Amino acid sequence: MILSAIAHYLVANWVELAGFVTTAVGIWLTTKRLLICWPVVLAADVLYLVVFFRARLYSDTLLQIFFIAFTLYGWWHWWRGVRDEGEVRVVPLALPSLLLALLAGVIGSFVLGALAKQLHAALPCLDSALASFSLVGSWWQARKHIANWWLWIVVNLFYIGEYIYKDLWLTAVLYAGLVVLAILGLREWQRAARAAQTAACTTLSSGSPAI
Repeated sequence: MILSAIAHYLVANWVELAGFVTTAVGIWLTTKRLLICWPVVLAADVLYLVVFFRARLYSDTLLQIFFIAFTLYGWWHWWRGVRDEGEVRVVPLALPSLLLALLAGVIGSFVLGALAKQLHAALPCLDSALASFSLVGSWWQARKHIANWWLWIVVNLFYIGEYIYKDLWLTAVLYAGLVVLAILGLREWQRAARAAQTAACTTLSSGSPAI
C-alpha cells in the first residue's frame, strides 16, 4: 500500500520532482561559481514553467520565461568571463545600480500584479512582487553580484509560505533548501571576493617601485 502510494505520487508529480532536483543541483553549482550551473538551471526553468502553469501561478509562469532568457544571458556572460579571466569573478555592485534595480523591482511588482489580476491568478499581489524581485535577483546573479544571495534569501523565505498555501509541498521544501544554499552561496562568494581583493593588493604591492 505504501509503495503503491509513493509510486502514484512520483508518477503524478514527476515534473515537480525533476524541477526540485535540477534546481537544487543548479543553485549548488552556482554557489561554487561553476559554469556548468547554467545548463542545469535552464532545465529547471523549463520544468518549473510547467509546474507553475498547472498551479495557475501565472506570474511565476511568466517569470520562468524571463528566467530562461536571463539564464541564457548568464551562461554567455559567465562563459565570457571564464574565457577572458580564467574563472568566474565576483563583481562589486555600485550603490546607484543597487537602488535602480530595487526600484525596477517595485515597478515590476505593480505591472505584473495588474496583469495577474486580469488573468485571475492565485495570490496575484504576493506572487507578482516575488516574481519581480526574483528577476532582479536573477539579473544580479547573471552579472555576478554578491547582492543576489541576500535578495534570494528574503524572496525564497516568502516563497516557502506561498507554496505551502498552494499545497506545493515538495516545492516548499525545495525553497527551504534554497534559503540554505543562498546562505552558503553568500559565504562562498564573499570569500571569493576577499581572496580576489587580497590577490589584487598583493600584486599592486609587488609592483610598487622601491623607495
